[in-house]
Amino acid sequence: MIQQHATSEHFDRWECHAKTLDSYSLRYIVSDCHKAADAMRGWNPAREGFYLDQASTYGMELTRRNRTLPPALRNR
Repeated sequence: MIQQHATSEHFDRWECHAKTLDSYSLRYIVSDCHKAADAMRGWNPAREGFYLDQASTYGMELTRRNRTLPPALRNR
């Protein structure tokens, strides 16, 4: 059960996991985290922030990968 905001251990775990995934999985996780954050909005701010932090971490990995690709091959 998530009772606090994301910790540095969470971020480390997410970053390591994100590096093992393909672009489609990364996009799915980011979308799922945003949906979870929306569900927590106005009800549990700590969980909302947790899911937004998680989405951001996985999204940053997708952004890093896209920088190395030509524009026509980038994932959105």
